[in-house]
Amino acid sequence: MTSGTTRGAVGLVPEAQALIETARRAFARDARPRALLGDCAHRLEQPLRVALAGSIKAGKSTLLNALVGQDIAPTDATECTRVVTWYRNGPTPSVTALAPDGDRANVVVRRGGGAHGLTFDLDGLRWQSGHPRDIDHLEVEWPAAPLAATTIIDTPGTSSLSREVSRRTARLLTPEDDAAVALPGADAVVYLLRRLDDADVRFLERVGAGTAGGTGPLGVIGVVSRADEIGAGALDALHSARDVAARFAGELERTGLCQAVIPVAGLLAFAAATLRQQEYAAFEALAAVPAAELSAALLSADRFARPDIPLPVPPELRFQIAERFGLFGIRMAVTLIRLGIRDSAALAAELTARSGVDELRTVLDTQFGQRADQLKAHSALTALDRVLRGYPGTEADRLLPRVRTLLADVHGFAELRLLGRLRTDELPLPAPDLAELHRLVGGTGIAPHLRLGLPPDAAPDAIRAAALDAVRKWRSRARHPLADQATSTACLTAARSAEGALSLLQPS
Repeated sequence: MTSGTTRGAVGLVPEAQALIETARRAFARDARPRALLGDCAHRLEQPLRVALAGSIKAGKSTLLNALVGQDIAPTDATECTRVVTWYRNGPTPSVTALAPDGDRANVVVRRGGGAHGLTFDLDGLRWQSGHPRDIDHLEVEWPAAPLAATTIIDTPGTSSLSREVSRRTARLLTPEDDAAVALPGADAVVYLLRRLDDADVRFLERVGAGTAGGTGPLGVIGVVSRADEIGAGALDALHSARDVAARFAGELERTGLCQAVIPVAGLLAFAAATLRQQEYAAFEALAAVPAAELSAALLSADRFARPDIPLPVPPELRFQIAERFGLFGIRMAVTLIRLGIRDSAALAAELTARSGVDELRTVLDTQFGQRADQLKAHSALTALDRVLRGYPGTEADRLLPRVRTLLADVHGFAELRLLGRLRTDELPLPAPDLAELHRLVGGTGIAPHLRLGLPPDAAPDAIRAAALDAVRKWRSRARHPLADQATSTACLTAARSAEGALSLLQPS
């Protein structure tokens, strides 16, 4: 692997597949490692697996609903939030409970009113074996376009009072070396932060070991979740959250644990995606209330829903929109209507834009979606490495050096880290060079023409010439005597990315 994610996207997956198949032949008579390697090969053909992780009540399920744009994940503190749940695309909605031994049971889905309208009923499950079982995880199939390319894994809180509940997330993302040779379950992680404490850093350090050929996923993005609650739900809450995200990003950048940190008001994003006409009418009515009177009513959610507060919206509906939108969402919706929004579709679009979820989707696409092959191949190679180390003494041992070499090439990770830094910090380079640097390392896409700022129909000779110019330019910038270490490293990263684009045009 010579350079960057462009090389990885084209050549790494076939090589990983070939290595896994060679190993499977070496274990032809050993059922357990052969089955594990079958799982490795299968995951290369599946959608990218992205896990949502973070402490309890960080808003993981709410963010999942916002990203999918549908109410598919229970957000109330019920038993189903204490188990790992896989959300996949499927033709019809279904929820299945799986036991550690593979036994299955259908789960009844119930809908109610309010903000917590979806519940998975885990009482009285009828297992296929006919015997009671502990639940290992849940699998949800749901017809949703965002799930066609990405399987989302909702995990229990990493700081749960129950150590076993917290361990479920750790086992999924960073399984310990043991005789069973458990394989990591996710290719990338979105880690939700409400604050950055020692528990968060320790967990991210464990996940981050994957960037050096360890057990964790390669891609990690941080989200300052429930960002609207920073600043007590005031209209400038997201500005305050952006400052917090920049501080978190700076601290995590120094430790290399996260490639970007983004503030998102998940509650507002999901409410905007599912805005009802009745709710829009309520916001219109509230927009007609004098500002001072409405501000007094919005001092707290409880006060806003009180029957004795004279507002032109029934108390039951006020309670519902306070649960779904939060005080920040109510203030923002009313302000937007006062500024001229005149229909529910326009209001939904404006609230979505202000929630931060569109920015998160863009980063997820750039850093995860467009690099899916690299991320999946890294997971498969990590799993192959664990199997080879867990079952030594066969001809497959000779594959280890090549597997280790592929895992050690982390230029794609260097690109992700640099993109994260460019989001929160400016290198001492002219603005046009910063824009070119951002583009070269995949900030607008990883196709060669996108990296080099060329049209989609650019001829190979034009791509080659532009790539060679970029290599020379950025290697020269890296050697500039006045360049500090961070700038020099960034320039070398850009040069390697340009070399990656160049390598795709040359015979292998």
